Amino acid sequence: MRVMIIDDDNLVLASLKMIVEADSEIEVVAIGTSGEEAVEKYERYQPDVLLMDIRMSGMSGLDAGEEIIGRYKDARILYLTTFNDEEYIAKAIVIGAKGYIIKQDFEGIVPSLKTVYEGNLVFGKEIRENLSKIISSDAKNTGPTRFSSLTPLELEIVKLVSDGYNNREIAEELCLSEGTVRNYISNILSKLEIRDRTNLAISFLKETE
Repeated sequence: MRVMIIDDDNLVLASLKMIVEADSEIEVVAIGTSGEEAVEKYERYQPDVLLMDIRMSGMSGLDAGEEIIGRYKDARILYLTTFNDEEYIAKAIVIGAKGYIIKQDFEGIVPSLKTVYEGNLVFGKEIRENLSKIISSDAKNTGPTRFSSLTPLELEIVKLVSDGYNNREIAEELCLSEGTVRNYISNILSKLEIRDRTNLAISFLKETE
């Protein structure tokens, strides 16, 4: 896996590089300290996953991510930040980021990178809780019209997918088997004509923002 790391704190950047490179399956192909560098170096190196901070001087990580995803639809961006902020989280998901984790969770960085690389969404526990509040609050005001054809159980599964839950976690939450959850998600994607679970989560969050 080829990873690029962007953080405006040089000490943090060096630490992240060391943590990530400790895994023999990961190669850090580039590092940078600004959103502008992220955009320029992404085009040059085309990493499998971009691990990036959000709040940086000049162009923010969110603005850089939006520009990168605008150019490269399949870009996998994992945000790593100290800010568990509802506005940041919502924008990260809406622009198409694949994950959002808190910097203090150093042990979760490499597993999160691998999960994103495999095409799944990743959210730290604190982020999930914040996402649930955002979705619940917004859903009271404006129901997701595109999802009105879903059954209550299907809608609950969509909400959990949007919270970053994987199939096993959804199965545990709803007392279903993983196979049943897979079948439900497959049917939901087909019914809504959505390509994959990442786009399912993004579509749901866009409709409830």
